Amino acid sequence: MRAELHPNSVTSPAAVRNLGILAHVDAGKTTVTERILFATGTIHKRGEVHDGTTVTDFDPQERDRGITIFAAAVSCAWAGHRVNLIDTPGHVDFADEVERSLRVLDGAIAVFDAVAGVEPQSESVWRQADRHGVPRIAFVNKLDRAGASLDAAVESIRTRLHPAPLVVQLPIGAEDGFTGVVDLVGMRALVWPDDGATAVTGPVPDGLRAEAERRRRVLEETVAALHPAALEEFCGPAGRLSDGTLRAVLRDLTLTGGGVVVLCGSAYRNRGIEPLLDAAVAYLPSPLDVPAVRGTHEGAERRRAADPEGPFAALAFKVTATPTGRLTHVRVYSGTIEKGDTVWDPATGRGERVARILRVMAGRHEPLDRAVAGDIVAVVGPKSARPGSTLCTPDAPLLLEPPLAPEPVVSVAVEARRRTDTGRLAQTLARLTEEDPSLVVRTDSETGQTVLSGMGELHLEVAVEKIRGAGGPEVAVGRPRVALRETVVRGVTGFVHRHVHQTGGAGQFAHVVLDVEPLEHEAGFVFRSAVTGGRVPQEYVRAVEAGCRDALAEGPLGGHPVTGLRVTLTDGSTHVKDSSDTAFRTAGRLGLREALRECAMVLLEPVAEVVVTVPQEAVGGVLGDLAARRGRVTGTAARGGAAVLTATVPLAELFGYATRLRGRTRGRGTFTTRPTGYTPTPPPTP
Repeated sequence: MRAELHPNSVTSPAAVRNLGILAHVDAGKTTVTERILFATGTIHKRGEVHDGTTVTDFDPQERDRGITIFAAAVSCAWAGHRVNLIDTPGHVDFADEVERSLRVLDGAIAVFDAVAGVEPQSESVWRQADRHGVPRIAFVNKLDRAGASLDAAVESIRTRLHPAPLVVQLPIGAEDGFTGVVDLVGMRALVWPDDGATAVTGPVPDGLRAEAERRRRVLEETVAALHPAALEEFCGPAGRLSDGTLRAVLRDLTLTGGGVVVLCGSAYRNRGIEPLLDAAVAYLPSPLDVPAVRGTHEGAERRRAADPEGPFAALAFKVTATPTGRLTHVRVYSGTIEKGDTVWDPATGRGERVARILRVMAGRHEPLDRAVAGDIVAVVGPKSARPGSTLCTPDAPLLLEPPLAPEPVVSVAVEARRRTDTGRLAQTLARLTEEDPSLVVRTDSETGQTVLSGMGELHLEVAVEKIRGAGGPEVAVGRPRVALRETVVRGVTGFVHRHVHQTGGAGQFAHVVLDVEPLEHEAGFVFRSAVTGGRVPQEYVRAVEAGCRDALAEGPLGGHPVTGLRVTLTDGSTHVKDSSDTAFRTAGRLGLREALRECAMVLLEPVAEVVVTVPQEAVGGVLGDLAARRGRVTGTAARGGAAVLTATVPLAELFGYATRLRGRTRGRGTFTTRPTGYTPTPPPTP
């Protein structure tokens, strides 16, 4: 059922679906996206990840590495609906691309491997979607693989992600014999021919009718237990749910998060894509089904509904530099924007003209005359917009909350090989950080080196390759270093600090008494005041807190940020003339710095959960290598003839692990990582 909309056609927000494709690396997200584009008639030849011919993996690095690195937006039409899709990365190093995409999406399709089930990054992106309140449906992919099991995958969804799985399909055939599905809602069979053409619809095969009836009954019972309207009908005279009621209740449960609809198929063989599109249109929300976006103006909260006639407001979530200009990808939340309009950036206080509006098709773009509420497009013209910037009409300013950029954990030193390229390198790094907020560039105060920080070794490899690409400067790269932290293991009480500074004019006086103690099993910083009798006025208490936060930037052990402590202001005094906010902020900063020198401190290093999949005969060597890397094995399992090892390993020990693992397993071992926090570093060996 192919349906096309002209790129310039204006679609009502009710007929728009803004969806993301979420999954663990290699679960098949990009192939699912490619088959959706083929099924909707957007493309007329199916591309393959292994051939480097897919639409969304258009960057040369993505094609070389065979993974999705950058979130790519595409648009297609299905059953009279505009479907805007964002194919997101599955590698943990690029989680910020997922975070910024989820910020502007209304719904998502979570893809799971039918053999592996819920994998570590599947769980991470699921939790990200939970934080953003994004409704999801699930697609269990690769049912044609040896060892594939829909039931096992659904059970892993139930136990690891904890939603109520609402399985609406039954596979026809298994592994190589997988040919179609039974639709348990419409009680019909859909079988795909070997050439990948459109499914043939028919009655449920006799051999599967009893199982299909049983599973339909289980689905109805599950839905009735979750939804009052369904329970009322289920307990009525008919003792079952009508198809119409079941569809309506499945949509309600999806929108409220009460359950997740589960479908299945094989994207590579083009089986299961049309029902997936039907489910996305039927169950996932339109821009009208999600709450009105919230923003602020002059400190007051404002809400904007998805109304094309309302004041224009949009959020920039991605910025890319192309040979034809700078593209700012935006989600339009309210109002309408046309070519030539002037938009306002409330963060910078600048107004800029929109020269062009484009419908994004990954690496290609189609011009639009205008975009309306609910749409995702790219605009050309704004020069100062960054990921997270708000663009709105100058007549009705609104500041939307930007996505939060994660804190980088790995750093490398970069420098131009030729002194004459230093300026070009600085410009290239500025452009990189503008496009990717999870990259941070700073100058080391001690060495004078330029330090590039990111979310992992692969993240930095990709960034350095982008610097070198397209005629960029030649750079030398230092060995990666992890971002250490310092924390308190034994505090001090009653630490007294007096800040007295006398000059010819007004002086500075502040007297504070601080208690410093560790936060048990917590990161972060907590400040509280226990001062009585007004000995330190409230405005000075806030200044002391600000000073203490300043002191956390550099700890006494090595100048690393300090975390995991509680500071209590217990006493102090003021001077009638010489006390001020500045004096107490200085006292807070210097006082906490001195107090930390009296505390027992320890260095913290980042650790990651590593899941290694290796042949059974290589398990011993891999376990020994993990132990040598200070890894702590937390679980082992057998899956499809291979061993799956789970371990917690310091991030610093994982540099170069991919090469070592390939060598120990003759290229058959794979691993994934997921940051899990910080742990104390071991004491130095004597």
